[in-house]
Amino acid sequence: MRRLLTATGASSITDLFNGIPSELLSKDALKLPPGLSEQELFRLLNGIAKKNSTVEGYASFLGAGAYNHFVPSVVDALISRSEFYTAYTPYQPEISQGTLQAVFEYQTLVSQLTAMDVANASLYDGASAVAEAVLMAKRITGNETVLLSSALHPEYRETVKTYLKGSAEHIKEVFYCTEKGTTLPEAVSVAADNNIACFVVQHPNFFGSVEEIEALADTVHKKNGLLIVAITEPVSLGLLKPPGQSGADIAVGENQSFGNPVSFGGPYLGFMATKTQYVRQMPGRLIGQTIDKNGKRAFCLTFATREQHIRREKATSNICTNHGLCALAASVHLVSLGPSGLRQLAELNLSKAMYLKDSLAGAGVKPAFTSPVFNEFAVNIGKDPDDVLKKLLKKGIIAGLPLKRFYSELNAHLLVAATEMNSKDDIDRFVTEISKA
Repeated sequence: MRRLLTATGASSITDLFNGIPSELLSKDALKLPPGLSEQELFRLLNGIAKKNSTVEGYASFLGAGAYNHFVPSVVDALISRSEFYTAYTPYQPEISQGTLQAVFEYQTLVSQLTAMDVANASLYDGASAVAEAVLMAKRITGNETVLLSSALHPEYRETVKTYLKGSAEHIKEVFYCTEKGTTLPEAVSVAADNNIACFVVQHPNFFGSVEEIEALADTVHKKNGLLIVAITEPVSLGLLKPPGQSGADIAVGENQSFGNPVSFGGPYLGFMATKTQYVRQMPGRLIGQTIDKNGKRAFCLTFATREQHIRREKATSNICTNHGLCALAASVHLVSLGPSGLRQLAELNLSKAMYLKDSLAGAGVKPAFTSPVFNEFAVNIGKDPDDVLKKLLKKGIIAGLPLKRFYSELNAHLLVAATEMNSKDDIDRFVTEISKA
């Protein structure tokens, strides 16, 4: 403000309004409500806008790998700039420094988020990232057996099986504990043989349960295999110990939660991070930092291990899309949050989920499992979930995902999620309506 006054030659803010006739200036304090955050303002204005329609807005409690998070306006404002608004691969470094730096910063953020040494540029989505990590583990170890937790997202498991169709006999599933809702290390130990390449576990898993990653890592490493940790809800890393500090060898997952709204199934943003010793086996691209001929910082494609760039037999993958725009959106969102903001967002998600979980339990809808959760959990509603979903949909509530679609033993169960986008009124209304359904 001092700089503004100095530049205009004014001695006070009042002087800035000298050109306005005094009779037009209000002498009274403005009757404005207390200040609101951007998210609260959006909710208020949307509420006003809904008065123009007879259709009530829906409250969604869907999760299962696609999470409804608030996207700050700064994300669209920055990624819409002409120098960024392209998904074309930056092959020519001399004219692509801005794009290359943006991807480099994204890699840095993913490495910090996962506490891993190095991250690549981008992958299609979380499911294909898991499959690529499995292929990577097989290359590193030279072994064939792949263990998948049955609490890994069912569609992720199907993607792995599709990628490994030629060696399906080497894929084994390790079943989750029906009481805890997590994968037991002793079950992994029993399933593992001397030819194990890797074990893949989701954290938090498909049921929202928090897995015992360190114990699983010890078990897998004793069998000389690699631990792959898949993360579909990266906001959880604002509170949970990152995979790199828990013994993971490869961390993969989905970064849609940051800067990329849930939008009719895409686009999504897969990520991969690993230890330095495995960097040459990573698929996709790796942007590196160097110096130019004038000694200034510069960026370039350091590794690009698809068959277009190197001899086919040495290629690690045929990943050829560039998710630079989605990655930039995630980067802007993460930077706007910062470490403390990410933790606050994670705490808000956890508190919303705990309020929903406790409220449902108080209404007789009990959790399906005993393990701790983050912002998602399974509940037993004691009846056909399809009928309940139809009734709640008429009330403007998308109640969750029926688990019987993937797990026949959970035929009366729903998977529900709560994020910062679910208000207390939304949650209370959901609990009331599901109790009556």
